[in-house]
Amino acid sequence: MAQDKAKPTGDLDLSIYREEAPEHPQLDDLSRLSPEDQKVLLMIGVDPTGKERSGSFFQKDHSVVHCRTDFDGAEIMSATEARKKYDGLKEYWGKAVPIDKDVYTRRAEEHQEHGYYIRSLPGAQIYYPLQACLYLTEDKLAQDVHNIIVAEEESNLNIITGCATAPGVRSGLHVGISEFYVKKGATISFTMIHNWAEEMAVRPRSAVIVEEGGTFISNYICLVPARDLQMYPTATLRGKGAVATFNSVLLARPGSLMDVGSRVILQKEGCRAEIISRAVSTGGTIIARGHLVGETPGIRAHLECKGLLLSDQGTIHAVPELEGKTSDLEMSHEAAVGKIAQEEVEYLMSRGLSEQQATSLIIKGFLSLDIVGLPEGLKKELERMIEETDTEAM
Repeated sequence: MAQDKAKPTGDLDLSIYREEAPEHPQLDDLSRLSPEDQKVLLMIGVDPTGKERSGSFFQKDHSVVHCRTDFDGAEIMSATEARKKYDGLKEYWGKAVPIDKDVYTRRAEEHQEHGYYIRSLPGAQIYYPLQACLYLTEDKLAQDVHNIIVAEEESNLNIITGCATAPGVRSGLHVGISEFYVKKGATISFTMIHNWAEEMAVRPRSAVIVEEGGTFISNYICLVPARDLQMYPTATLRGKGAVATFNSVLLARPGSLMDVGSRVILQKEGCRAEIISRAVSTGGTIIARGHLVGETPGIRAHLECKGLLLSDQGTIHAVPELEGKTSDLEMSHEAAVGKIAQEEVEYLMSRGLSEQQATSLIIKGFLSLDIVGLPEGLKKELERMIEETDTEAM
């Protein structure tokens, strides 16, 4: 697999984060969490009631406090438990994301505090999402997890996962390795929503392997002011007709640094890929990367990176890359960074909207991506957060 091109935009002093956390008791029902914690979960797409969910996983600091599924076609458990049950998960562990890839993957291997293992059985059609949450309740705590997600042949796996900090937590470190394996004819739809505290440092390290006829869909949403976020997931399409799609929605408020991108390596005939990112800065810095690698004839791929600057103090750096290694392939890219056109605002104001309402409507339209399976309550919360962005910029 190609090496990760994500370039760290700042060194982290890992010594400032605590490594010891208190043990938390088990919960048979997430609705027993405090109302404040439940509100945070709803904002990241995790429903404490479990309504219209096929299963739930909840890790609080270093403790897995809730894990269950009532759907016969799925498994969900702690990654630590799965390694004990399945001979160390040798078939998957460290195969997509090398353990020695960088300082963060080495840290996660040395400190691993659970993470989740999710698997759909052959032929299983899991339409109601499985939900997983990695939650921090201790200030300045480091949380290091390793997740394994497997969709067996001809299965359909839908996951909503949220990472968040509890009210009152201002800082911490989250290091998360996630390895995805999409078997022949299978589909994984993976929606990740981050809702971190303003002084959080976040280092996900993710990779995907897709076999013949498989499909991987990633939706990533971050509309909160995490201080330092760096991620660059890579999907390798190893089988004929494999498909990968990455959608990302980013909002960088003042003080935020987001170095986010995706790469797809298309290795077999008939593979398809799409990377689409929408980035808005109200004063923070966004580096939006995208990289498509075509290694065989008969592949098609498109990269689209668009940024909207709402403040002179903000920065958006779009880095699109196309790498063709053979003839008879189709790859394209589109990148644009700019501000809201004044004529668009004036047109909407002529229709009776205030300047703030017009700006909100334009931003909402810019950031809107059709994310399948997103709960209605979360859609409304995301819309509210988007509408507030123009107020920050004025």
